[in-house]
Amino acid sequence: MQLSARRWFDTHTFSATDYTIEQLLAAKREQGATVSVVIPARNEAATVAGVVTRISQSLVKGGLVDELVVIDSDSTDETAALAAGAGAKVFASAGVDTGLKSLPGKGEALWRSLFVTSGDIVAFIDADLTEWGAHFVTGLLGPMLLDEKTLLVKGFYDRLFDSAAASAGAPQGGRVTELVARPLINLHWPALVGIIQPLAGEWAIRRSLAELLPFPVGYGVEFATLLDTVWRHGLGAVSQVDLGRRGHSHQNVHDLGVMATEILSTATRRMDRARPPAPVGLSAAWAELYQYDRNTPGYWRARGVPIAERPPAISLDAYRAGLGA
Repeated sequence: MQLSARRWFDTHTFSATDYTIEQLLAAKREQGATVSVVIPARNEAATVAGVVTRISQSLVKGGLVDELVVIDSDSTDETAALAAGAGAKVFASAGVDTGLKSLPGKGEALWRSLFVTSGDIVAFIDADLTEWGAHFVTGLLGPMLLDEKTLLVKGFYDRLFDSAAASAGAPQGGRVTELVARPLINLHWPALVGIIQPLAGEWAIRRSLAELLPFPVGYGVEFATLLDTVWRHGLGAVSQVDLGRRGHSHQNVHDLGVMATEILSTATRRMDRARPPAPVGLSAAWAELYQYDRNTPGYWRARGVPIAERPPAISLDAYRAGLGA
């Protein structure tokens, strides 16, 4: 490990247990900051209400979180209704007015959330969590509320792959992280090797930075915001927090192949450090990944891979108009 990477790890790695709600409330008042928590969701009826309820009862009512928003991405189940019933403000991703036609994808939902939230700090929490706690949010907020120089906070945890692993306490998740993102970082961005989970779905960012960044519409969004933050502000602007154990649903290997292709596409556009990444135009919004499947007629199927990137929100009239409202 590079000496600079090790120094960063030793000085910018924290634990969620380092922070109490009382401590964070005092720091929030001193900083004069507001906090939005955003939960992107698509067909997560089994878990979304529990996630919303825990945050609402412990952190919204306690005054630490000012906004709790669910961005629903074309769910065909009761995700939206259950989230609203549990206390979240729910927006259909496709219905958020950005001035641009909606595209499917997690990154699209996160980008559109900037248009319907107002918090100075925006924390993102996945909707499919089964083993977690409100400390996920307080942990992410800690470094930001206690140090105004911190612009981006990444969570990390033991990712439990299945029930047997969970009972044994064995971390087995994070397959795309270990097989794609971490090799990319070691080969092309070795100063970042101290970042434990660059693709973690739990992270927080200052709005003043988020609105300046391009957002990949798919699963490349977490990798992109990390690389772009470091490119603009240096690794010192990033911290990471140990959130303990995380249980959630998992995708099959063919779906992970699509995710891996998104990560590779996102990384490729950022390998030239002499210039910032250029967003991909909508004419090139999709690539194709061919996968062999003996259960598919003809054995081969083409999977669409979203590779478009949204422009910085601050560049759009719809976003600037909201800021002036």
